[in-house]
Amino acid sequence: MPEPKSAFDATYPCDFYEPAELFEPDQMYTVPEIGRLLQGLEPDAEVDPDTEAVLVDWAVPWVMVHAEDMVVAEPLSEDGPGYYGLASEAEAEPETETDSAADE
Repeated sequence: MPEPKSAFDATYPCDFYEPAELFEPDQMYTVPEIGRLLQGLEPDAEVDPDTEAVLVDWAVPWVMVHAEDMVVAEPLSEDGPGYYGLASEAEAEPETETDSAADE
Protein backbone atom coordinates (compact mmCIF):
# COMPACT_ATOMS: atom_id res chain seq x y z
CA MET A 1 0.00 0.00 0.00
CA PRO A 2 1.44 3.42 -0.89
CA GLU A 3 2.47 5.70 1.96
CA PRO A 4 2.57 9.51 1.95
CA LYS A 5 6.06 11.00 1.80
CA SER A 6 5.29 12.78 5.05
CA ALA A 7 5.31 9.39 6.81
CA PHE A 8 9.10 9.20 6.36
CA ASP A 9 11.73 11.08 8.35
CA ALA A 10 13.90 11.55 5.25
CA THR A 11 14.13 10.64 1.58
CA TYR A 12 17.33 10.21 -0.45
CA PRO A 13 18.34 10.40 -4.11
CA CYS A 14 17.96 7.11 -5.94
CA ASP A 15 21.52 6.92 -7.25
CA PHE A 16 23.04 3.76 -8.67
CA TYR A 17 26.62 2.94 -9.52
CA GLU A 18 27.95 2.94 -13.05
CA PRO A 19 29.87 -0.21 -14.02
CA ALA A 20 33.21 1.66 -14.00
CA GLU A 21 32.53 2.70 -10.40
CA LEU A 22 31.56 -0.78 -9.28
CA PHE A 23 33.88 -3.22 -11.06
CA GLU A 24 37.62 -3.76 -10.98
CA PRO A 25 38.59 -3.59 -14.67
CA ASP A 26 40.41 -6.94 -14.63
CA GLN A 27 37.74 -8.92 -12.76
CA MET A 28 34.55 -10.76 -13.77
CA TYR A 29 31.55 -11.12 -11.44
CA THR A 30 28.45 -13.30 -11.11
CA VAL A 31 25.00 -11.71 -10.75
CA PRO A 32 24.88 -12.45 -6.98
CA GLU A 33 28.31 -10.82 -6.59
CA ILE A 34 27.11 -7.78 -8.54
CA GLY A 35 24.11 -7.58 -6.20
CA ARG A 36 26.44 -7.52 -3.20
CA LEU A 37 28.61 -4.82 -4.79
CA LEU A 38 25.53 -2.68 -5.47
CA GLN A 39 24.83 -2.77 -1.73
CA GLY A 40 28.38 -1.79 -0.80
CA LEU A 41 29.35 -5.31 0.26
CA GLU A 42 32.37 -7.33 -0.78
CA PRO A 43 31.53 -9.73 -3.65
CA ASP A 44 32.18 -12.73 -1.39
CA ALA A 45 30.26 -11.40 1.65
CA GLU A 46 28.12 -13.99 3.42
CA VAL A 47 24.41 -13.21 3.13
CA ASP A 48 21.40 -15.34 3.96
CA PRO A 49 19.43 -16.90 1.07
CA ASP A 50 16.51 -14.48 1.37
CA THR A 51 18.84 -11.47 1.22
CA GLU A 52 20.69 -12.96 -1.74
CA ALA A 53 17.39 -13.38 -3.60
CA VAL A 54 16.65 -9.67 -3.11
CA LEU A 55 20.17 -8.71 -4.22
CA VAL A 56 19.78 -10.77 -7.39
CA ASP A 57 16.39 -9.11 -8.03
CA TRP A 58 18.18 -5.74 -7.90
CA ALA A 59 21.21 -6.85 -9.92
CA VAL A 60 19.48 -8.33 -12.97
CA PRO A 61 17.81 -5.11 -14.18
CA TRP A 62 20.98 -3.14 -13.38
CA VAL A 63 22.99 -5.50 -15.62
CA MET A 64 20.42 -5.09 -18.40
CA VAL A 65 20.46 -1.29 -18.19
CA HIS A 66 24.28 -1.19 -18.26
CA ALA A 67 24.85 -3.94 -20.85
CA GLU A 68 26.56 -1.55 -23.29
CA ASP A 69 29.34 -0.94 -20.76
CA MET A 70 29.85 -4.60 -19.89
CA VAL A 71 31.14 -7.86 -21.29
CA VAL A 72 29.82 -11.34 -20.53
CA ALA A 73 31.70 -14.63 -20.35
CA GLU A 74 30.46 -18.19 -20.55
CA PRO A 75 30.34 -20.16 -17.29
CA LEU A 76 33.63 -21.75 -16.21
CA SER A 77 31.83 -25.07 -15.82
CA GLU A 78 28.76 -26.59 -17.48
CA ASP A 79 26.56 -25.95 -14.44
CA GLY A 80 28.27 -22.72 -13.30
CA PRO A 81 27.09 -19.12 -13.45
CA GLY A 82 27.87 -16.61 -16.16
CA TYR A 83 30.28 -13.78 -15.45
CA TYR A 84 30.08 -10.08 -16.21
CA GLY A 85 32.75 -7.41 -16.23
CA LEU A 86 33.65 -3.96 -17.38
CA ALA A 87 34.11 -3.59 -21.13
CA SER A 88 37.36 -2.02 -22.27
CA GLU A 89 37.68 -0.01 -25.47
CA ALA A 90 39.35 -3.02 -27.09
CA GLU A 91 36.33 -5.14 -26.16
CA ALA A 92 33.83 -2.78 -27.72
CA GLU A 93 31.27 -4.61 -29.83
CA PRO A 94 32.92 -5.42 -33.15
CA GLU A 95 31.24 -4.25 -36.33
CA THR A 96 29.54 -7.10 -38.16
CA GLU A 97 29.28 -7.59 -41.90
CA THR A 98 25.60 -6.61 -41.67
CA ASP A 99 26.59 -3.33 -39.98
CA SER A 100 29.20 -2.66 -42.70
CA ALA A 101 26.68 -3.29 -45.47
CA ALA A 102 24.17 -0.96 -43.85
CA ASP A 103 26.77 1.83 -43.78
CA GLU A 104 27.36 1.63 -47.56
